[in-house]
Amino acid sequence: MEIDYKDTNIIMIGIKPFMNYVTAVKMQFDKNDEIFVVARGKFISKAFDVIEVYKRNFMKDSILEYAEIKVDSQSFVNQDNKEIYVSTIEIKLIQKKK
Repeated sequence: MEIDYKDTNIIMIGIKPFMNYVTAVKMQFDKNDEIFVVARGKFISKAFDVIEVYKRNFMKDSILEYAEIKVDSQSFVNQDNKEIYVSTIEIKLIQKKK
């Protein structure tokens, strides 16, 4: 089942420019008090960097709470028909007013 990330409070970190994701976090927190940042493989560290840049630059009058962090792995078959496992992370963030 495919998730349409445009209509949810889920931000999937990938290859787009870094500040696009920081802006996406800001836009989601303008609409929601709770969001999810999701990443796979080499983009996991980028996910945390996005959150920290958002926190440093946009969190003047509120508190950001890491509510839940889920770590897992997904398997898929690559182009060479080999089963590959990639790490995944789902970070639930809650923004609270001071």
